[in-house]
Amino acid sequence: MRILIVDDERQITRVLRTSLQSSGYEVTVANNGLEAFDLFRSIAPDLVITDLAMPEMGGIELTRAIRSIAETPIIILSVREQETMKVAALDEGADDYVTKPFSARELVARVHAILRRTSTHAGGQAPPVVEFANVAVDTGRREARRDGEVVALATREFDLLAFLVENQGLALSRQQLLDGVWGPDWYGDERTVDVHVRQLRKKLGTDLPLATVWGVGYRLG
Repeated sequence: MRILIVDDERQITRVLRTSLQSSGYEVTVANNGLEAFDLFRSIAPDLVITDLAMPEMGGIELTRAIRSIAETPIIILSVREQETMKVAALDEGADDYVTKPFSARELVARVHAILRRTSTHAGGQAPPVVEFANVAVDTGRREARRDGEVVALATREFDLLAFLVENQGLALSRQQLLDGVWGPDWYGDERTVDVHVRQLRKKLGTDLPLATVWGVGYRLG
């Protein structure tokens, strides 16, 4: 599988390239968002890892540009002080974020988890389409439709929606959702779930019966 790394810090790209290549991935490196978007369109990577603060085009703008044409998983790299920017990147469709400084081992584990999850959705008997008023969720085709029109969801947004569909009617805590969607080895803020729920509500509308269960988490249906 091919991974595109985008960062203007050569030490970081060097470490990530070495770690990912040793895990069997093909790696391409870009030093800014503009260069990365050109590469993205030409090589069609399976996953993108991008820094937030970069010259010419930053990570948020790059995420927005990628989301306009593809659902490729995106992992954001950021320093802790960039909390607002991290949330903005998730709002634009990023699937995960890792705070600097980080261990290359942790990042590779997250790459494994995301690619394993996206690849396992292909194949097998197609599950039935689940409908809620004007919203239809087809987990087999990985499609969500609103009023018959396909809605563009980020990879992690659809993973969360599919997990909620699989557990329809159950009140799930944020930790249960993190474990089920991001994986038990994922280490991050529980607010990540809130950001993705907000995006699902925004994109699919009020006919998606995604309720907040106060003091617990969320329930679909």
